[in-house]
Amino acid sequence: MRKVVKFGGSSLATAAQFEKVGNIIRADKDRRFVVPSAPGRRFDGDTKVTDMLYGCYAAAEAGEDFSAKLEAIHDRYREIITGLGLDFSLDEDFALIRENFEAKAGADYAASRGEYLNGKVMAAYLDYEFVDAATVIRFDEDGTFAAEETDEMMAARLASCENAVIPGFYGAYADGRVKTFSRGGSDITGSIVARALRVDLYENWTDVSGFLVTDPHLVENPEVVDIITYRELRELSYMGASVLHEEAIFPVRKAGIPINIRNTNHPEDPGTMIVATTSRKPRFTITGIAGKKGFVAVTIDKDMMNSEIGFCRKVLSVFEENNISIEHMPSGIDTMCILVHQDEFQEHEQVVLSGIQRAVDPDFIGVEPDLALIAVVGRGMREMRGTAGRIFSALAHAKINCRMIDQGSSELNIIIGVANEDFEKATQAIYDIFILTQLQ
Repeated sequence: MRKVVKFGGSSLATAAQFEKVGNIIRADKDRRFVVPSAPGRRFDGDTKVTDMLYGCYAAAEAGEDFSAKLEAIHDRYREIITGLGLDFSLDEDFALIRENFEAKAGADYAASRGEYLNGKVMAAYLDYEFVDAATVIRFDEDGTFAAEETDEMMAARLASCENAVIPGFYGAYADGRVKTFSRGGSDITGSIVARALRVDLYENWTDVSGFLVTDPHLVENPEVVDIITYRELRELSYMGASVLHEEAIFPVRKAGIPINIRNTNHPEDPGTMIVATTSRKPRFTITGIAGKKGFVAVTIDKDMMNSEIGFCRKVLSVFEENNISIEHMPSGIDTMCILVHQDEFQEHEQVVLSGIQRAVDPDFIGVEPDLALIAVVGRGMREMRGTAGRIFSALAHAKINCRMIDQGSSELNIIIGVANEDFEKATQAIYDIFILTQLQ
């Protein structure tokens, strides 16, 4: 059995955290390929190394003296190296970084150095081979991740490695210029490595004991989900659940590799398994609750709308022409409702409304701002009658008005719309009706 293990920034912020990670890796000989993030915050109010690098490069790009900023970053790594008792130095690496900053190598290069340097420290600490991600992860010239080319390059390079450390977050263009993924992209790197090696399991170690039913900032001590499918996770990630970068799902899903979310600080906890499908019944009717604020609903009414061919296409083309993405579109016989991000819509509001008027000559156009969308997701909802009714009951009991409801054809999720100001209270009410009542 072979495993790829990825560790987040909080897991690698200090020498003490590095030692925890080392113990986890050495406890299982199958953990042969390691993907580290850059060092995260050591304490509240601290700065992540990636943010320090962005600040340092901004100073260099502006022609300012960035020596003190770069030295502060070097000190963070010295602190880790000294704490681990390693006979190892990054002096040459920092000298090269200084040269490249002065030569304006780019913000992507700057940001990637956090993972690059942490990867070198991790390789020295574990006595594993270091493989620079820039040599095995490829981007096309337009910045698109080259999945198939990367898969071939990665598989070929790692085929001869017994153990290896591959830094997260970045790759390179064909000419060697460094390109990063979006923030949190080390999750993606781990997934890419897992796919290339066709490993049996991808372990993603973080600072929580798995995927939580909902955001702990909204509900105190939410339950941990023991098993979740890729489809459920995709729905929840899209609506804001953030334990794993949503793009990290695709490479392993394609290869049929499960993901195990684990807690570095509590390695005894089994965490959450993310799988393609499962015969195991969920603990609760729902798997998760996630949501976002800041939407606007555009309602279009017209008698006999359903008999007018091309009506929906004409309306949607107005949003497309103004580069506005559509989140949800519940509709009736003579009504369609389009939900979009409020900040995107307000920038083009009058152009869109007049465009709709010209395109379909509606009887009425209504605009309702300041809405929050909440996704209630769970494979168990298919077999449980009255799920929507329980949601309505919970909201009514909490004196919350439901402005919109949209259930997908897969019966995997229900999207509800409430006022922004009711978002937190609605999330708590739904959690209570589906989770707390079952635990009591």
